[in-house]
Amino acid sequence: MEPGSVENLCVVYRSRDFLVVNKHWDVRIDSKAWRETLTLQKQLRHRFPELADPDTYYGFRFCHQLDFSTSGALCVALNKAAAGSAYRCFKDRRVTKAYLALVRGHVQESRMTISYSIGKNSTEGRTHTMCIEGTQGCENPKPSLTELVVLEHGLYAGDPVSKVLLQPLTGRTHQLRVHCSALGHPIVGDLTYGQASSQEDQPFRMMLHAFYLRIPMSAECVEVCTPDPFVPSLDACWSPHTQLQPLDELVQVLRAAPDPDPSEGGPGPCSPCTPLPGPGRPPPPPETEVQRASCLQWLSEWTLEPDN
Repeated sequence: MEPGSVENLCVVYRSRDFLVVNKHWDVRIDSKAWRETLTLQKQLRHRFPELADPDTYYGFRFCHQLDFSTSGALCVALNKAAAGSAYRCFKDRRVTKAYLALVRGHVQESRMTISYSIGKNSTEGRTHTMCIEGTQGCENPKPSLTELVVLEHGLYAGDPVSKVLLQPLTGRTHQLRVHCSALGHPIVGDLTYGQASSQEDQPFRMMLHAFYLRIPMSAECVEVCTPDPFVPSLDACWSPHTQLQPLDELVQVLRAAPDPDPSEGGPGPCSPCTPLPGPGRPPPPPETEVQRASCLQWLSEWTLEPDN
């Protein structure tokens, strides 16, 4: 992908109720900044002005979030009912997400489960970041699980690097970035939880990409697989030399994995029969009255009204 502009929005899925876009790196989803800045919301308004909903502040209902620096699959609901269906899937942890990343060093284990609890960092100067339990200043750490599979070993700008597939089984802020950093293998280009190498002043982007997304709603299964951006033909700094696991085989496993059904405990509408390797998804905690009220408020208003 070339850098984002208002004209080059990439749509990978479209139905009556949903759009899935392949978000560019270093593009915000939305912004209230006074200065002119590129956002996904502006790209959507430019491409699909007829789909913008005047009842929402930003015009579009984003079903989930991606960091400013992260590229890849992001789902947009085109009406309130569709947004509610997607919200329930995310709340019940029925959504399958997988990311591609380039991380520093050669990860020695071919696959692993990362289970560091993650909390907010209260250290002065780091209050907008997260950290793992046991770190000084770590507040309210919560259990967090990430599955990691090593795809390739190689070099990036002369430094040892691994290409990995990451599957978050929980949804903590900056989870993948924090977990990779805690392993001693920070994501290439992550200047918050890692650092540039001596041979490389700064990569042109953070090497984290939302590769696969499946939202198994009863009326519609949204399932997309975005193009792999971490290939030598797109970035001459990346030079793989050893393949440990073919990506296309993992895609087949992801597509075949059953979706938990919270009502019956059986497979959902997208599901054949092959389970995803590694431990199962943790069961969703019971919804509290406060969470239920928050959900209803969110669905009725969706976004804050513009400031007066």
